[in-house]
Amino acid sequence: MDDLNQPAPDVFAAARTRRSIRAYKAEPVPIEIVREIVALGRHAPSGSNIQPWRVHVLTGAMLKRVGTAIQQAFLSDEPGHKRDYDYYTDPIVDPYLARRRQCGWGLYGTLGIGRGDREKSKAYRATNYNFFGAPVGLVFTIDRKLEQGSWLDYGMFLQTIMLAARAKGLHTCAEAAIASYPDIVRRELDITHDRIVICGMAMGYADPDAVINTFQPPRIELQEYAVFLD
Repeated sequence: MDDLNQPAPDVFAAARTRRSIRAYKAEPVPIEIVREIVALGRHAPSGSNIQPWRVHVLTGAMLKRVGTAIQQAFLSDEPGHKRDYDYYTDPIVDPYLARRRQCGWGLYGTLGIGRGDREKSKAYRATNYNFFGAPVGLVFTIDRKLEQGSWLDYGMFLQTIMLAARAKGLHTCAEAAIASYPDIVRRELDITHDRIVICGMAMGYADPDAVINTFQPPRIELQEYAVFLD
């Protein structure tokens, strides 16, 4: 097995080696492993143990159907689609704007896509919607009535799944882009409107030969975000 897909031996290694993988091998993931990973998510903490998560796990024909439907809407600029919630502030201010630009320019630069090349950038962005070709796609929803505290809980649920995937030698990419087409997701998966589509997630074995998988955005240093008081 290539080094990129080596299982993480402990939680520190899982956290260090977890990154957004955007190209996957065609190799299927045994459904028993997927079930084990998703089942571990139930141990994530939540306020008053209300456990606000619900996840649809997609493989095979259903994964292709959902991905194709969203991708076609994106490529054809189909009107009428809007995210259920605002992911970013408008406008985005520094230092967050600078970090976002650094990530975006670095990603496209890795692919050889120049700034302003809208045709190539759109073609690449379209790969978000078929879960980057991963053999497993997950879609996460939350009850529309719940408040910000439950969204905080949900982040811990997502991270638990991503770290568990690394322990099994798998990689993931959490995809807010999937939430840009919530009505398509609800239609294809028969999800009622009282549930917000939070995000999707690709899961599978990373393609070690894909240049996009060499990209890793920089992280701020410990002293930039932590204060230790004694």
